Amino acid sequence: MTLFHLFLVAVIQGLTEFLPISSSGHLILLPNLTGMQDQGQVIDVAVHVGTLGAVILYFWSDVRLALSGLPDLVRGRIDSQGSWLALCLVIATVPVTFAGLIIKLMHWDLLLRSTAVIGWTMLVFGIVLYWTDQKGAEIRTAERWSLRHAFTMGLWQALALIPGTSRSGITISAARLLGYERHDAARLAMLMSIPTIMASGVLLGAEVAATADAAVARDGAIAAALALVAALLALTVMMRLARVISFTPYVIYRIVLGVILLWIAYT
Repeated sequence: MTLFHLFLVAVIQGLTEFLPISSSGHLILLPNLTGMQDQGQVIDVAVHVGTLGAVILYFWSDVRLALSGLPDLVRGRIDSQGSWLALCLVIATVPVTFAGLIIKLMHWDLLLRSTAVIGWTMLVFGIVLYWTDQKGAEIRTAERWSLRHAFTMGLWQALALIPGTSRSGITISAARLLGYERHDAARLAMLMSIPTIMASGVLLGAEVAATADAAVARDGAIAAALALVAALLALTVMMRLARVISFTPYVIYRIVLGVILLWIAYT
């Protein structure tokens, strides 16, 4: 891959992984609309590693808290804030893990990569994001995250396996509908992304580990570094904006892009 192609893929992944506008949808659209070669699974794994590093760095205090609670959780003790957060994250990850395995084993993932599918999901789930953001009260904080809410948000997160849905967008929608403040809804969605990205990275990594050569590994390292920087930038901007504005700007973007994609797909 050329450096320019790597740059495009990494920046698109980094900027869109955490903004509620769908990273997978944009990555699929890149070859679909430009005629560029598909970046392949090795680069997909690399840019996911980059974005994973970014979210861990940005939310390090929360990550450290969850890690500190893991030993207690393994021993069956849930008597600390860290063990409770770790348990909630585990519960939230179960639905998307099972759904992802089913889709992979049934090879349905290849059927969901069309421009039409992404156009519809951009449009429909953009409207869902607007509705939940406007309807949802701001009565809960992330510190009041419950197991029931974690599982509910996990069920919604499984919908993000359909390209164009947006993992962050659908989990933010769920959190807003449950009454979490905008900033904390985004915070919980970002924390939920850590085990989810790790799980998908392990799944994809196992498939490509035996086929990657030195040149591909070099391209992957470059893509991961670029994606990390882009993702940190996107996280910083979104988390700051979540304190002062609604998610409507992202909704407008999704609707406009969705309409354009549907026009392209059906004409």
